[in-house]
Amino acid sequence: MIFGRSERGKPPVEPVTLKILVAGGFGVGKTTLVGAVSEIRPLRTEELLTEAGRPVDDTSGVEGKRTTTVAMDFGRITLREDLVLYLFGTPGQQRFWFMWDELSEGALGAVVLADTRRLEDCFAAIDYFERRSIPFLVGVNCFDGGARYPEDEVRRALDLDGDVPVLLCDARDRASVKEILIGVVQHAMAYAERRHSPVTT
Repeated sequence: MIFGRSERGKPPVEPVTLKILVAGGFGVGKTTLVGAVSEIRPLRTEELLTEAGRPVDDTSGVEGKRTTTVAMDFGRITLREDLVLYLFGTPGQQRFWFMWDELSEGALGAVVLADTRRLEDCFAAIDYFERRSIPFLVGVNCFDGGARYPEDEVRRALDLDGDVPVLLCDARDRASVKEILIGVVQHAMAYAERRHSPVTT
């Protein structure tokens, strides 16, 4: 194979399919990220926000948000001829967290989206993946008008281990999202190698 393409005369390669989760707080851009990069029409399970949900859905900082994911977002992207990612966006509100265990089954890794205006909203996702030893990276979604902080400041604020990547991104931009997805695949592969390497004394 040369640069992800089958050599002339050889049968096409059966692609490896990998499952990636996209998690984070309410209104951080998970649905937008999946939609920006998916090569198929994304499956969305969005419902309108209602008055009944106001006491439990904190919309400060995202006052313009009118819908919310109640089950999952699903998309697909082919990174190379032999590598396809299936993206599963998780619901952000606490009352839907029971679905995370089902969605995380068989996942290679995860992207935790963060909004510097509401950084505390991604603590639950970070804690979830750390406790289950699912490799993840933090993608700081750079909202218009939001403050920009260096990677090391974000890392300290989130109390991340040194090997967890922190990348800036724009969840609306396909190229930016692809970089994030490539980053999480590389991180997950390195994480797996470290876990399976023999310990030397």
